[in-house]
Amino acid sequence: MASTNTRTATNREVRRPHDTTIRYTISGPAGGPVLALVHGWGCNRTDFDAVTDHLPSHLRVLAVDLAEHGESRSARDVWTMEEFARDVAAVLDAESVESCVVAGHSLGGAVAVEVARLLPDVVSHVVALDALHYLGLFPAQDEVRTDAFLKPFHDDFAAATRAMVESGSPAGTDPALTNAYFEKMVAVRQPAGLRSIEGLVHWDMDAALRDVRQPITLFAVREILAQEAVDRYGDRIRIVPVDLGTHHFPVESPRGTADLLAGIVPE
Repeated sequence: MASTNTRTATNREVRRPHDTTIRYTISGPAGGPVLALVHGWGCNRTDFDAVTDHLPSHLRVLAVDLAEHGESRSARDVWTMEEFARDVAAVLDAESVESCVVAGHSLGGAVAVEVARLLPDVVSHVVALDALHYLGLFPAQDEVRTDAFLKPFHDDFAAATRAMVESGSPAGTDPALTNAYFEKMVAVRQPAGLRSIEGLVHWDMDAALRDVRQPITLFAVREILAQEAVDRYGDRIRIVPVDLGTHHFPVESPRGTADLLAGIVPE
């Protein structure tokens, strides 16, 4: 079981084209098994600070800010899951990572799948933290459904963001908690915020899953997980229901999340 430990964290950056600077935090011994952490839409790498504190001390942990999230900056025009994956891959290359587990929360789960697709000889396992199972968001939608999903974001970005946060909050969730997530996510920098949502809705998850050979483990909020998603992906993805809080359970239950991750990263 993971336990609280004192880690020395170092902040670093890597440069990519189009005035892109990707900031990340690295901690743990240089020779330890590597775990790369990718946050969700409108969030940032600090979401994993408490999780990292509860991970075994022998792990080498990389927490990445995606472009235009957190401290990372970019003037790019492309906001696809594949391009986000190249950001993460650049960090892994900068740190000379030869093997790692990539874990992503929400949109970060899609990015993690694309990192595995991009680096089949480096990524040994993909972990999705309440990602991939939302059938109205992750599998590529037809034009009608895509337009229906995106229209509210174009019409009233704040209202659409609040609705999305509330959809990830099980019954009984403290409204103050939901509001805190909303305030954080609605402040995502533009145009990256809107374009990233567009990129996710257009992402062809089924095609990616056909290409990715590495095992994928999904830790899904039990109250939100639909049987339809289990029926559709249960033979490809190991789906594990969890009771650790809302869609943002890594923030709410860092020790429990660390325990889940520690059970996957090889010794």
